[in-house]
Amino acid sequence: MARTASKSLFTADLILPAIGDAFRKLNPRELIRNPVMFTTAVVAMLLTVLLAVGQDGLAIGFKLQLVIWLWLTVLFGTFAEALAEGRGKAQAASLRAAKAELTAKRLKGDGREAESVPASALRVGDIVLVETGDLIPSDGEVVAGVASVNEAAITGESAPVIREAGGDRSAVTAGTRVISDEIRVRVTVNPGQGFLDRMIALVEGAERQKTPNEIALTLLLVGLTIIFLIAVGTIPSFASYAGGAIPVSVLAALLITLIPTTIAALLSAIGIAGMDRLVRFNVLAKSGRAVEAAGDIDVLLLDKTGTITVGDRQATEFRPVGGASAAQLAQAALLASLADETPEGRSIVVLAREKFGQTTTALPATADIIPFTAQTRISGVKIDGSTIQKGAVDSVLHANPGLGSTPVADELRRITDEIGRAGGTPLAVAQDGKLLGAIFLKDIVKAGIRERFGELRAMGIRTVMITGDNPLTASAIAAEAGVDDFLAQATPEDKLALIRKEQQGGRLVAMCGDGTNDAPALAQADVGVAMNTGTQAAREAGNMVDLDSDPTKLIEVVGLGKQLLMTRGALTTFSVANDVAKYFAIIPAMFVVLYPGLGVLNLMGLASPQSAILSAIIFNALIIPLLVPLALKGVAYRPIGAGPLLARNLAIYGLGGLIAPFAGIKIIDLAVNGLGLA
Repeated sequence: MARTASKSLFTADLILPAIGDAFRKLNPRELIRNPVMFTTAVVAMLLTVLLAVGQDGLAIGFKLQLVIWLWLTVLFGTFAEALAEGRGKAQAASLRAAKAELTAKRLKGDGREAESVPASALRVGDIVLVETGDLIPSDGEVVAGVASVNEAAITGESAPVIREAGGDRSAVTAGTRVISDEIRVRVTVNPGQGFLDRMIALVEGAERQKTPNEIALTLLLVGLTIIFLIAVGTIPSFASYAGGAIPVSVLAALLITLIPTTIAALLSAIGIAGMDRLVRFNVLAKSGRAVEAAGDIDVLLLDKTGTITVGDRQATEFRPVGGASAAQLAQAALLASLADETPEGRSIVVLAREKFGQTTTALPATADIIPFTAQTRISGVKIDGSTIQKGAVDSVLHANPGLGSTPVADELRRITDEIGRAGGTPLAVAQDGKLLGAIFLKDIVKAGIRERFGELRAMGIRTVMITGDNPLTASAIAAEAGVDDFLAQATPEDKLALIRKEQQGGRLVAMCGDGTNDAPALAQADVGVAMNTGTQAAREAGNMVDLDSDPTKLIEVVGLGKQLLMTRGALTTFSVANDVAKYFAIIPAMFVVLYPGLGVLNLMGLASPQSAILSAIIFNALIIPLLVPLALKGVAYRPIGAGPLLARNLAIYGLGGLIAPFAGIKIIDLAVNGLGLA
């Protein structure tokens, strides 16, 4: 499986731009999108003004340190988001450079002449000629020709793929290169709306929308901020009643340590990093919601052709009848297929050469080709006075009256029944009215797919293959691929109905497909993964696109979805526990003068109220950059149950969140007093 190159978290080409972006993100219009950090910035600005006025009785050095560390708290939060965006921007820059190179040979009205134009001048419906060595200038559909295309710029895969007119392998992507032959492509998108444009926007995070889970957590953080704001606002009244006063700077410090700044600073970075990790697995998610939904998938539906199988039937065996030899059958099948440009026809030629050493490479000029038609369902060739026919068994028997009731025909039917039960498709071959045998055409299951479905099963995901084949063929392919269930002779309506049935049962459904007939199901599924080799309709309908066209990639997608949810949950647990521990540092220090009895809560043995306040604020700021690597890398996912997972999170991040502030604040307190800062 190909993956795009990933950058280290802390390199100069990422950190330096992120520092600049962190300052730019102090713009109130950007900062307001994170209400907790916006509140912190407002408090920092207030203390900056009070520092200039200097009328609250506190030492200027103490207030200056508070101001510096509050602004650093805000900057560390914006830096985390900027650093998360940085890796996506680096990849987007290389994609944008590739896009800038694109020019097109647009065909004029009669289709005979081509004019060179910038790719940006192309419009939907234009036909462009793409020859060997040319970059495909726009997303489109092949309308004529067949070519080998290098898609490494998009997928990272070095092996070329075949793109041809008709079927589910006609979609092409801007920025990929034709390495043999030529094709004519009909443009399907206007400038700025193509797959490459969307990819650039996605990896930059410019169109990233908050997921329901993220929105809910943001609302919780805002609610906590409002509650603590009200609580801190009432403190001066209580202090006055007790016969004392608390400076505004101290109240501001208390507010910042109370509100959940840690998770608020990292929340956006977690979401951006989650989508970035998905991109590095060569999967594009059109929304963060799709990534999260993937973490809770129960059922995976997969289209057979092009998803579970390679997409084209391949000749795998020659089965002779009536005394004919396999070599005779192979020779006749080869001659009948030399002019057949279908994938099946080409595979027959390859099999005859590999298994029987057939060396004929071209038909003589005198040969008369018998073209395939939907009416006859037969193709072949007339050569040197001999007629060779290849096609559906019933069609070949019907075209040769008298063969249908012979023992050889009965033998052929027995063989073709065996092929059908094995999940294959038989083609009969006859020469001059004599049956030679059958060709076994088989849907080739993608390598390693059975083991990968086993991994999905271990993760609790049920796999269902969907196909238009008859139940006999579907059963054979399902058994070979190792799926849990199958739906045969399925129409687009059947696929849609199955997804809705599963969803009504409370299950989250993922659908993998590549054809136009998969588009409704891809749109209905909670996670619709379209294969990049599929049609434009399929890629538009899905909310994810797998650039490697590997249906079992959902294993990684599910793992990344769970990792995103786990990372957010783990850091939220840490943040809440972290805040609880900070209360024991700053609250006793603030109120011990008014209520001496609170001194028993000074569990850390902090030197003075000023030292406690400053130490808590410094720790509050420093913990954010210390957690940035975890937010960007993510918590490691292991397939364990919800109960053990909760216990593990509480033990590591809950207990860790309680212990870290006690140790951290005490160490900072010792340093602050040792350096005479408080």
